Amino acid sequence: MKSVLFVTDAWYPQINGVVRTLEYTARELERRGVRVEFMTPQGFRTVPCPTYPEIRLSLTTRGSVRKMLNDVGCDHVHIATEGPLGLLAASACKREKLPFTTSYHTRFPEYVAARLPLPTAPFYAWFRRFHNSGSGCMVATSLLEDSLRKRKFKNLMRWARGVDTDLFKPHDGSIFPAELPRPIFLNVGRVAVEKNIKAFLDLELPGSKVVVGDGPQLASLKKAYPQVLFAGTKNGEDLARHYASADVFVFPSKTDTFGLVLLEALACGTPVAAYPVMGPLDVIGKSGVGVLSDDLKEAALEALKVPRENCRRAALEQSWSKCTEQLLANIETAEKVHSAARSGRAA
Repeated sequence: MKSVLFVTDAWYPQINGVVRTLEYTARELERRGVRVEFMTPQGFRTVPCPTYPEIRLSLTTRGSVRKMLNDVGCDHVHIATEGPLGLLAASACKREKLPFTTSYHTRFPEYVAARLPLPTAPFYAWFRRFHNSGSGCMVATSLLEDSLRKRKFKNLMRWARGVDTDLFKPHDGSIFPAELPRPIFLNVGRVAVEKNIKAFLDLELPGSKVVVGDGPQLASLKKAYPQVLFAGTKNGEDLARHYASADVFVFPSKTDTFGLVLLEALACGTPVAAYPVMGPLDVIGKSGVGVLSDDLKEAALEALKVPRENCRRAALEQSWSKCTEQLLANIETAEKVHSAARSGRAA
């Protein structure tokens, strides 16, 4: 593998799991001498996504995308999202008979259902057609793989997630004001309805609650919960210090496929409290670095007893280097699938 093009509708100024995964993976690939190119909304005229203006939707054509694919000239195309760019890139790849893979990062049908009274089945049917059109669909966890296989997704491949343990690490002292009552329960992520943050904010817990992040629900939650510290978006060392300064990381989401923030919190030595659902079950499970319970309050209080050194030790096992090796192996397998399919059609 000499070069790879990542196609993604999720990109800066968004900060989410897709963006971080691609960013860290690109660094690892380049260290291995692989040329990495990106096709993102930054290269196109865009419009805001309805109900979610932070997300920009690209305005372009299949012909323009096909020309860009040919101009870039990469050996493999990996499509990370099912937005306008992802759809057009898949169509262009099929027209040009180029091998491509996809990845299933976001449980979009559940996201829609959290906002509108719509069934998930039609969305899954559409997603299945999209992801089955490539030579492989990469997923982060076994639970997600099992779920998609039951929905007749094909050529599923495991692509795990890692954490930057040089950036995310324990710190001495606290970044929070000294007068902020302890213990401190923290949530980090997009402040949106599908993240179920209200379930966290409604918990009767001692000490203080802190929310780090931005999103369409931020203004309404600030107004409804004036006692909560909404710290805004944080990045880099600042974000790491927020993780490390908390006593427990509370993850109320029931729709995430993984949750990179779980690994980031653990790397900073902060135990996790979450529901026993996809994502937390895969990352935390029975490892002893957090508490999973349908009673989120109970989980948060019990997580205070988890030794912080155990959290850090567990995170050290999750490297982006291992994840990138998985990606490269998946691409090699996908190339063989593509070649076999073309040979079959030729015969």
